[in-house]
Amino acid sequence: MSKFPLQSSHLTIEAQRERIKFRFGGTFAALRHPNYRWWFFGQLISLVGTWMQSTAQGFFVYELTSSPAYLGYVGFAAGLPTWLFTLYGGLVADRMPRRTLLILTQSSMMLLASILAYLTFTGSVRAWHIVLLALLLGTANAFDAPARLAFVMELVPREDLTNAVALNSTMFNAATAVGPAVAGIAYATLGPAWCFTINALSFIAVIFALTQMHLKVLPRTSSRGRAIDDIRQGFHFVRSDLIVRTLILYLAAVSFLGMGFVTLMPAWAVKVLGGGATTNGWLQSARGIGALLGALLTASLARRDLRGKLITIGTFAFPLALFGFALIRWLPLSLAALVVIGLSLMIYMNNSNSMVQTQTPDELRGRVLSIYSLAFFGLMPLGSLFAGELAARVGEPQTVMIAALLLGICSGVVWFKAPQVRRLG
Repeated sequence: MSKFPLQSSHLTIEAQRERIKFRFGGTFAALRHPNYRWWFFGQLISLVGTWMQSTAQGFFVYELTSSPAYLGYVGFAAGLPTWLFTLYGGLVADRMPRRTLLILTQSSMMLLASILAYLTFTGSVRAWHIVLLALLLGTANAFDAPARLAFVMELVPREDLTNAVALNSTMFNAATAVGPAVAGIAYATLGPAWCFTINALSFIAVIFALTQMHLKVLPRTSSRGRAIDDIRQGFHFVRSDLIVRTLILYLAAVSFLGMGFVTLMPAWAVKVLGGGATTNGWLQSARGIGALLGALLTASLARRDLRGKLITIGTFAFPLALFGFALIRWLPLSLAALVVIGLSLMIYMNNSNSMVQTQTPDELRGRVLSIYSLAFFGLMPLGSLFAGELAARVGEPQTVMIAALLLGICSGVVWFKAPQVRRLG
């Protein structure tokens, strides 16, 4: 009599195991491809170093100047080259081997980190040095970002693209979770120069990984036409595709209004929460943990038809969480709010990125993604400048509240004016 219930229970357990195995395999599907594995782990090591430098640099600038406005100046300098060079960088990414371009840009970033470490070790660094190096780093990033985004398509088949994009964010945000916390501890015990040195050394990992890949030779856009005409083709596609246009425009709003709180984090740690370099590191890491969770969620749902729903959830959850963060004055609750901020932001960004990529023809991908990069990285320096100047006048919490309210209005506009977005599969 008990045989059949036991058998049924056994089958249920086996089915559950298979379901768990399927979900796990689906979450990390892109890692089955050797080239992507090289990219993932090389980038992961490098990005930990990048976040160590970014976190240490922000607090170092605040220590040197005691000015939230100066934090905005550094952010503005880092992002200004995006306006000047990103569109051309996208064209270059369509015309030359992307691996070659990435090796050049990553090597340049390693050199700049080494220079900053040297200036800091010798005690000769000044605030304007950091602004200048941020400007040069932004120039390298303007060529690196479109190539990096488009390069993923060379590493995995199309059916694993959404998963690879999500795992890219998982990698990025794992580094965001670890790097700032390590930077806070290293800054307090060893000083900022060692944070910059570790970053310089970390670029070796991604450069080595790029040299180990076996890539197919892909056709490139002919370089006989005028660059401006080729760039216009990318803009024409974005204008003509409602989905891509809406996703990029909202991303621009997120960059300008929603990312200013990151610029203000060092001042927030000191003035709002009464902490120091370690507190700053924990705040940055909490956002990274949330973003990591958002990236893993996207990866696990990559083969389901939920992108429109997830994009919509992200557009509303992010400004709500940002407004809540502005009201909090207790560190543990601030960290929890930042986890939600990072989670909701990544839900939007991962799904919008994969949707833009899948909607774009292969021959235009570099140029369209350069527009995508311009929308995010190009408006970020203006948002940093806006947040820094406004915070100097009305305070950091009030600045974040204003930004969250404006971004919430933008979310409402997308809901009413582009209902097609929430219906995406």
